[in-house]
Amino acid sequence: MTVRLDPAVADTRRAMRTCLADLEPGSTVLVACSGGADSLALAAAAAFEGPKLAVSVGGVTVDHQLTHGSDEQARLAAKTMAELGLYPVEVAPVEVPAHGGGPEAAARGARYEALDMVADRVGATAVLLGHTRDDQAETVLLGLARGSGGRSLAGMRARVGRFRRPFLGLSRATTQRACAAQQLAAWQDPHNDDPRYARVRVRNVVLPVLEAELGPGIAAALARSARLLSDDTDLLDSLAEDLLNRAATASGGLDAGALLEAPAALRSRVLRMAAVASGCPRTDLTAEHVQAVESLLTAGGRPRSIDLPGSVQAVCRGVDVRFVRRDVGG
Repeated sequence: MTVRLDPAVADTRRAMRTCLADLEPGSTVLVACSGGADSLALAAAAAFEGPKLAVSVGGVTVDHQLTHGSDEQARLAAKTMAELGLYPVEVAPVEVPAHGGGPEAAARGARYEALDMVADRVGATAVLLGHTRDDQAETVLLGLARGSGGRSLAGMRARVGRFRRPFLGLSRATTQRACAAQQLAAWQDPHNDDPRYARVRVRNVVLPVLEAELGPGIAAALARSARLLSDDTDLLDSLAEDLLNRAATASGGLDAGALLEAPAALRSRVLRMAAVASGCPRTDLTAEHVQAVESLLTAGGRPRSIDLPGSVQAVCRGVDVRFVRRDVGG
């Protein structure tokens, strides 16, 4: 008697198979798993598909140490990954700083740093993240609300360096069904229902209102828009990187003339890239900040400057603009 595979499980495995297809046999991938439904479904799919492609699959859970009992939850997530067959499995405790663009950004920065360190230690070619289509929709809405430009509206990339997101085309409901079908008990992170976080308000308030007023399928439509914008923004970013290299001066600034001759879409991207590289948090640097820096290029006269997030200052001295760290010690 043939047992029919649950469609949700089939979807997660198919997405994982596509994600891992380009890896060389003998490669190692690392699953980032909190114990929630998305990352548990990710771990189960990787455990099933990895060996078929001769890819070793390990796991890591990051303990942000922000709630009581987080260490126990991290150990449970690690235990579940080990039971699924992942090896090696590690728990990575992190200290989340009280700064860095707000609590969400600070936690995210600490998490990615920990994931990179573990991946380096185990020699992982790729780190798999459990973001879904619903996460993508939330990201697009947050970017729209912040007015932070096309890159934010393009959402999360399926691949950035060693990080990969196999489930960006799947709904959160699919990962939940996949866990239920495989009898995986998913953890409910209390932060996912804390209205102090903007993403939680988007998930629990904004998206349901949009669904009620505009009809079902809003999350899928937002994710589709992000996918369509991604190729356009990748091209513009590539052209902006070329301009950034051409405009760089020997003194560490950017040639104002070269920037003013460039199309506005490239000029603003170059200024944003330079600001972020100097320490501006991506999530705090708005279009208004970038426009203010652009205004320095045409101001003329004596040197002028503006303050930017992250204790960064943009200084224009007529022929060039540079980004420097402000002295905030006194």
